[in-house]
Amino acid sequence: MKILVVDDETDVQALFEQRFRKEIRSGEMQFDFAFSGEEALKYLNQHEQEAVLILSDINMPGMSGLELLSQIKQKYLKPPPVVMMITAYGDEENYTNAKKLGADDFLTKPVDFSSLKEKLKGIH
Repeated sequence: MKILVVDDETDVQALFEQRFRKEIRSGEMQFDFAFSGEEALKYLNQHEQEAVLILSDINMPGMSGLELLSQIKQKYLKPPPVVMMITAYGDEENYTNAKKLGADDFLTKPVDFSSLKEKLKGIH
């Protein structure tokens, strides 16, 4: 399963690669990283339908995760990737907006990797 992680904090790449070391080594999961909403759209345009799941931060400079989510759900319809939104703010407004825009799930920072792994198992 190919997963695109979108977050303006570049240290998330090392964190995901460490926490999913076993799954990456076995080939069960492959991660790509984009560090802005704009970079994520560029990736999706170049790798259409490769990413099965997108994990996106909501609060990023430039294009927010909610704007990215809106574009993904409008443009990538065959079938659209699963999109989980990640935010440091567990507030109701971001949750409601993300759900309205078609988010498939919602995670808060710091990410509970055990819980995330369980959710990913259900996506295969």
